[in-house]
Amino acid sequence: MNINYDLYKIFVCAAECGGITAAAEKLYISQPAVSQSIHSLEESLGCRLFVRTAKGVKLTAEGETLYSYVSKGLQSIEDGERRVSAMLRLDAGEIRIGASDMTLEFCLLPYLEQFHASCPNVKISITNNPTPQTIELLQAGKIDFAAVSEPFEQGDFETIPVKEIRDIFICGKDCGLHDGISAAEIPSDRLILLEKNTSTRAFVDGELKKRGITAKPKFELATSGQIVNFSSRNLGIGCVVEDFARQAAASGSVREIRIADPFPPRRICIARKTEYVSRAADKLLELIRRM
Repeated sequence: MNINYDLYKIFVCAAECGGITAAAEKLYISQPAVSQSIHSLEESLGCRLFVRTAKGVKLTAEGETLYSYVSKGLQSIEDGERRVSAMLRLDAGEIRIGASDMTLEFCLLPYLEQFHASCPNVKISITNNPTPQTIELLQAGKIDFAAVSEPFEQGDFETIPVKEIRDIFICGKDCGLHDGISAAEIPSDRLILLEKNTSTRAFVDGELKKRGITAKPKFELATSGQIVNFSSRNLGIGCVVEDFARQAAASGSVREIRIADPFPPRRICIARKTEYVSRAADKLLELIRRM
């Protein structure tokens, strides 16, 4: 059965107003138009929906049943329209982001702070995973965009370089190594590295391999913050992104070992699918592109 949405809207209005004239005034249409619409709906359904009374119209038993369903449906439609309008005004909505500890702390936070200040009612959901798993979530359509660090496997998505980062070696006060040595002179069995299956570990392993070094880390840790802490206690030679060590270096608890053959810089990028994203996600991406 294919019945025009407007017929149901007029039917509900007439039921709630209790009269044809009142419904016409509320809908800003003519009284004959309301009467004709109700007649058309009754013909389509094959039953009477209203009976006339001295005060106007009253629902029949069939009309009462229809009203109980249709009024809820129209309310749901109106609620949906209002919700969409709110999302378009950025008064509602949700952004789903994938990020690692590093990309969240040293890339996304300033943008999220500014976006939240202008759009406080938009919900932001952040899934925290290393870059390889974050890329998988992006490809599966489970997040709107990802903040990832190179290297990562290219796929069916757009990448936006955002920030350059540098990987350095750090140690505590008593490590016994001086500036100017080559990476090969750092004992590979004293290294403190991130766990495998992260983009940072893949990058470090690759750069060491270019220099003829096979990493045999003394410790493999879950976070770069842990690497900084272990290094400060002279438990080994850490390799981290410079930003993670900045505070500890400023306090003197760790120092950078400046090697003669430093690793090349790499980048934090925003990765997004080329298909449609929500208005809120698009607004945040626009902000990231501008800053």
